[in-house]
Amino acid sequence: MRRGWKMALSGGLRCCRRVLSWVPVLVIVLVVLWSYYAYVFELCLVTVLSPAEKVIYLILYHAIFVFFAWTYWKSIFTLPQQPNQKFHLSYTDKERYENEERPEVQKQMLVDMAKKLPVYTRTGSGAVRFCDRCHLIKPDRCHHCSVCAMCVLKMDHHCPWVNNCIGFSNYKFFLQFLAYSVLYCLYIATTVFSYFIKYWRGELPSVRSKFHVLFLLFVACMFFVSLVILFGYHCWLVSRNKTTLEAFCTPVFTSGPEKNGFNLGFIKNIQQVFGDNKKFWLIPIGSSPGDGHSFPMRSMNESQNPLLANEEPWEDNEDDNQDYPGPVSLLRSPVL
Repeated sequence: MRRGWKMALSGGLRCCRRVLSWVPVLVIVLVVLWSYYAYVFELCLVTVLSPAEKVIYLILYHAIFVFFAWTYWKSIFTLPQQPNQKFHLSYTDKERYENEERPEVQKQMLVDMAKKLPVYTRTGSGAVRFCDRCHLIKPDRCHHCSVCAMCVLKMDHHCPWVNNCIGFSNYKFFLQFLAYSVLYCLYIATTVFSYFIKYWRGELPSVRSKFHVLFLLFVACMFFVSLVILFGYHCWLVSRNKTTLEAFCTPVFTSGPEKNGFNLGFIKNIQQVFGDNKKFWLIPIGSSPGDGHSFPMRSMNESQNPLLANEEPWEDNEDDNQDYPGPVSLLRSPVL
C-alpha cells in the first residue's frame, strides 16, 4: 500500500514538473503576442499617421516576425536526437557488464566494445564514456540530460526558454532564433524611438497608445541587451566549433585533453552547424552535416578519421555518469 502511494506521488510530481516546464515558454509567447498587438495596432495603425510609413513598417515587421516565430517553433518542437542502436549495449553485454563486480574488468569490457565504434573522447580518467542510465557508450560530444532523461547527441545545454534540449538536431534553429530575436528587438526599438521622443516631449496626445509605445521601447531594449550577449557568446562558440559544455569542461581524447580538438578553422566550423550550402544558412531547415554520432577532428589524420578521408562510414557491428541538468548561469538570460 505504501509503495503504491509512493509511485502515485512520484507520478504526480513528474506530471507537475512537465506542466511547470512550459511556464517560461508561455511567458515568452505572451510577451511576443503583446508586442505584436502594441506594434501593429497601437503604433502602426493608431500612432503613425503617414500611410506610406505604416505600410513600410508593417511589411518589414511581419517579414522579421515570421522568421522569428518560425525559428522559435523549430527550437521548441525539434526533438533532441539520441544515439542509435549500435551504441547501446546488447542484452548479453548488458548482463555481463552488470554482473561483473570488478571495476577494472568492467572498464576493459567497455574498451573492447568501443573498438567497434567511432568514439575518440574519454572521461577525465581516460575511461570509455558510458551512461549507466541509458546503458550505452556515449558517442563523441554526447551527454546525458537529467531534465530530458536521455542522452543527447552533441548536447549544448538544456534551455528552459524553449523547454527543450539544444543539441545536434536543433542547434542551428536555436542560433537562428537568437539572431532573429536580436533583429526583432532592434527593429522595434529603432522604429519606436522617434515616437517615444514625441510622446516624451508632448508632441502627441496622451492617449492609450502612449503606454504601449513607451513600454514597447523599454521591453525591446531590455531583451536586446541580454540577447546580444547570449548571441555573441554562441557566435564565439560556433567560430571555435565548441558546445557550451565543451567550453566549460575541456573534452578529453584518447591522446589527452584538447580544448580545440574539434576546431577545423573558422569557415569549416560554421559549416559544421549550418552546412555547405549557404542558401540554407538563414532558413530554419536542417542542413547540418553528418548524423551527430561522429565529427571531424583536427588532431587526427585522414587514415584515422573517416569523415576527413571521405571513407565509408563505420559499420554497425565510461564511467562518465555526469548529468547536465540545465543551462549554465550565462544561459539564464531572458529570451524573447
